[in-house]
Amino acid sequence: MSFRKRNVVIGSSGPSTPVARQEKSLAPGTRPSPLDGRLTTSTGTQSLDQLLAGHAGMPMGTSLLIEETGTTDFGGVLLRYYAAEGLVQGHHVHLLGFNDSWRRELPGLGKLSNSKSSKSTTSSDNKMKIAWRYETLGQRNVPVRGNAIKGQFYASPTDGPLASPIHAPFEKFIAVITSRIKDSTPSTVHRIIVPSLLSPTLYTSAASQPREILQFFHALKALLRQFSGQVTALLTLPITLFPRSTGLTRWMELLSDGVLELVPLQHQAPVSRDPGSEDKGQGLLRAHSLPIFHEKGGGLEGTWARENLSFRLSSSSGLIIEPFSLPPVGDEEEATNAPKTNEPKKESLEF
Repeated sequence: MSFRKRNVVIGSSGPSTPVARQEKSLAPGTRPSPLDGRLTTSTGTQSLDQLLAGHAGMPMGTSLLIEETGTTDFGGVLLRYYAAEGLVQGHHVHLLGFNDSWRRELPGLGKLSNSKSSKSTTSSDNKMKIAWRYETLGQRNVPVRGNAIKGQFYASPTDGPLASPIHAPFEKFIAVITSRIKDSTPSTVHRIIVPSLLSPTLYTSAASQPREILQFFHALKALLRQFSGQVTALLTLPITLFPRSTGLTRWMELLSDGVLELVPLQHQAPVSRDPGSEDKGQGLLRAHSLPIFHEKGGGLEGTWARENLSFRLSSSSGLIIEPFSLPPVGDEEEATNAPKTNEPKKESLEF
């Protein structure tokens, strides 16, 4: 009976040689999802990345519709961080509705003060050269743009070449983006941004016609599926003008991969100046749907998106999304039972 050495392929003349593993290089600013390995990119807001169905980022080839009630612009803050993250990563950012002045309102990379810069020099050398998010947004920072901006910014105002009193600018906007994607390299990532969709201050009444806006959502979804590894899209919609009870808004939600609703509170807390301070929530966030991560659906299972969420705006960290929690009952009782110094003392009446 003959014996063979273990871990040797039968019939081979000699020891097996390991096959060189060829890893596909990823586009700048993207990484595989921990769920299914699909490419994801950061939205620029850390808490929003954690909310998106466990992908730890926004899946490529998907869109996110952000609805907001009232006259606030918290959704615009998410769009600005989303655009700034793309420019830092070297992506091409396509904006509809505003001119190039919108870019001046974008946040910049954080810069530590001189006292902390010497301590962080050695640790920063060991970090990745391409930052997934803003590394120093948690500290007091000064916006630094300069050489940090590596991407391309394309603005398409509705009162510019795309303007038309009869037709909406959506069809021309999709055609321009499609040509730019085809002219760029396959490794170039594109971000589509549409702030204040259908707002009367930006669009004519023709844009709110179902044949115009729904065709735009169909064309946008087809573009995302055609270039699923290169394109993502973020849109905001004022649902005070277009409530969710209307059929037009419901169709826009169905044609979007994810839908978030921002409900600002009437008595809003001031913007935080101290990163370590505990701020009260400035509004509620409702996750109606999130980008799916498999063919059978999903998106909300296994995440904290089903919980009651709130958001608050910080001057150093942008928009922060966190689970909503009421203050302890004891604090409310102490506040109500505390004597009011301004009220005059009531004299007892004798009968």
